[in-house]
Amino acid sequence: PQDSEKAKTFVHAFLKRSMPKMKDEALQEMLTRKAVVLEHYQKKKTKQKRKKTKGFTAKQRRELRLFEIEPEQQRYAIFLPLHELWKQYIRDLCHGLKPDTQPHMIQGKLLKADLHGAIVTVTKSKCPSYVGITGIILQEFKHIFKIITKEDKLKVVPKLNNVFSLELDGFISYIYGSKFLLRASERSAKKFKLKGTIDL
Repeated sequence: PQDSEKAKTFVHAFLKRSMPKMKDEALQEMLTRKAVVLEHYQKKKTKQKRKKTKGFTAKQRRELRLFEIEPEQQRYAIFLPLHELWKQYIRDLCHGLKPDTQPHMIQGKLLKADLHGAIVTVTKSKCPSYVGITGIILQEFKHIFKIITKEDKLKVVPKLNNVFSLELDGFISYIYGSKFLLRASERSAKKFKLKGTIDL
């Protein structure tokens, strides 16, 4: 048929343009095949590996003394503005501490709140020497609180086997340290369950 002849002519012309160096005999041989495969190689894209930023190791942090508070900075008066900021933060978090506010709602908010700047008192402890320590929490770690007292002394108080009380606008909350062995960042995402009995 006429259309098939046109198609052959078109393919021959196309191959001639595409492969000008190929001889007519070779082109004719290609046309005798049922299919012509035009090969095209794509350049492989080289993926650039992202470098992961590595933080300091625990040993390096200790050597650099990143979490150390200098002795001249260990003064109670310096951190009173931090306590005022913390009080405002808790009031905003609890939408104002009103007399009719449900205690369990405030307790739930405090469990996940940041305690840096809070004034706490050790009310119970298996170690009697810790009882009565009162001060502003400067640092919270997984197992300890670092507290600055009114006497400008930095105390390291373990959470384990200690009960802490926290007072704000007449509302007193108790922190059972043994159930609080978490970093501040981990606490904000944890779901706390109500338990019937709590002991040291």
